[in-house]
Amino acid sequence: MIKIAITGNIASGKSQAERIISQYYPVFDTDIIAHEILDTLNDFYGLDVFTNGKIDRKKLGDLVFSDTNIKEKLENLIHPLIKEKLNKIFELNKDKKYIFVSVPLLYETDFYKIFDKVLFISSEEKVRLNRLMKRNSFTEEEAVLRIKSQMDESEKIKKADYIIENNSTIEELKEKVIKFLKSIE
Repeated sequence: MIKIAITGNIASGKSQAERIISQYYPVFDTDIIAHEILDTLNDFYGLDVFTNGKIDRKKLGDLVFSDTNIKEKLENLIHPLIKEKLNKIFELNKDKKYIFVSVPLLYETDFYKIFDKVLFISSEEKVRLNRLMKRNSFTEEEAVLRIKSQMDESEKIKKADYIIENNSTIEELKEKVIKFLKSIE
């Protein structure tokens, strides 16, 4: 089995690429795994991040992106649990030729160490800014804060094995992803 991480900065089109790839290969998403883990929490360091007994991701996101200490506490809590879940997924899928996992913060964490290859979805910052504001109804300030919280895209591109540029339409992205999949066969 070859384990390929799908990554890219926020609003680059990772989710669209995942959907396309999932038509051909198993694809897992560390964001979904993290949400499942968060949903099991009853307390988060006494902070007011719960609504109706569940983690309120908007409240938590606002705190995490404004306070690096809270961000670090969250990462220290859930990253080991995500890795544990990924190891189980790898074991269950060991007979597959390829397995893909979306990892938004691949290089900001040490998750890159558990993958054989990295597919990076690249998108210009102004494109990502517009997508993020539209998709999440963020103000420009909120969107910029999230974009700036991640490692610069140019640094990540240097470390990736494969790069797909996504500054256009979903149809163009689909063509590029299918071309990539054919190239690894």
